[in-house]
Amino acid sequence: MIGGREEDGRLLVTLTGKIDSFNAPEVERKLMALYREHPCESVELDCDKLAYCTSAGLRIILRMKQKVNQTVLVNVHPELYDILDMTGFTEMMEVRKAYRVFSVEGCEVIGEGANGKVYRVASDTIVKVYLKPNALPEIHRERELARLAFVAGVPTAIPYDVVRIEGGGYGSVFEMLNAVSLAEVLAHGEKTVDEAAEISIRLLKLIHSREPHSKILPDMRAVALKWVNFLKDYLPSDLSGKLTGLISAVPEDAHLVHGDYHLNNIMLQNGESLLIDMDTLCHGHPVFELGAMYNAYVGFGLVDSGKQMSFFGISRTDCLSFWRRSLELYLDTGDAGLVNAVEEKAAIIGIAHLMSREIRHGGLTREDGRAMIEACRGILAELLPRVDTLLF
Repeated sequence: MIGGREEDGRLLVTLTGKIDSFNAPEVERKLMALYREHPCESVELDCDKLAYCTSAGLRIILRMKQKVNQTVLVNVHPELYDILDMTGFTEMMEVRKAYRVFSVEGCEVIGEGANGKVYRVASDTIVKVYLKPNALPEIHRERELARLAFVAGVPTAIPYDVVRIEGGGYGSVFEMLNAVSLAEVLAHGEKTVDEAAEISIRLLKLIHSREPHSKILPDMRAVALKWVNFLKDYLPSDLSGKLTGLISAVPEDAHLVHGDYHLNNIMLQNGESLLIDMDTLCHGHPVFELGAMYNAYVGFGLVDSGKQMSFFGISRTDCLSFWRRSLELYLDTGDAGLVNAVEEKAAIIGIAHLMSREIRHGGLTREDGRAMIEACRGILAELLPRVDTLLF
């Protein structure tokens, strides 16, 4: 009938069966007992297994809302939602409909990142499945970031639905008619490295030209300083101090930065380039973007050169060529000296993030992880003494 637990500062209550005038007093007694045991500032009432609810049950919900303003109903089935809508509950409190259930078994994986995988479930539909089981806050945040980018003039796909994934977890659904990733196009030989780099950098320059000035966008410099602060225990003090100084000296910048810009996150649809995977969207100097790109095309293959083939479907040699050509196009120069200098700045940012990430994910306990951490430490030891600014 009712059960609950505290999670992440919220009281999560599960309502099951039915609530009517006969059992309403007992339901309310148990609900209030749960609240006294877990006096949280927000309450989430899960109605997924609630088959029936009379006006007596609705009054219990209303009294809970009066006691805890941040009370929400989730997984509400259509029939109950209609009742709540007719009685005005949807205007008084947040009511979330039950999510459709999607299966991705046997579906093609067309992209993969740190936070999830992207599946093609039909010719016109893709689903991003999040790795974190309770990813709803991240999903809703990414939707808001996608809307922000779209309004700012960045061509992107906005998810039109949130679904539960059969077997566990949640996903965002996008309409992408016959869209393919730029990685697929390059891997199948439909575009050359130069042609793919031109498409990528044209879109990247558009992204970096936008300044939406939104409070929901993280400051990439502040994020990078967290990586550096974490690395203080893993780097010599002179290198750690130099790294902190370089990043701190990067000025504030309101321009958009995608934060995870690579071939798998650029979709081609009817001749148009679309940006996906918006959960890393932020603002900052473009050196932070180039640092993430350095990792995608260079850093992640430092120890295992086959990683790029499994991730992008192209060889490490092609990844390195693509990265180099992308830098030339972004900087609008063929000057090898200038390109080398900017590559070193990007490498410092990227390797600092890569080293921090590897340690946080247990790399010190694995042979391949220790090899990656040592490779990162070596690159920072080589570059930091001779780089005096990250600006270009």
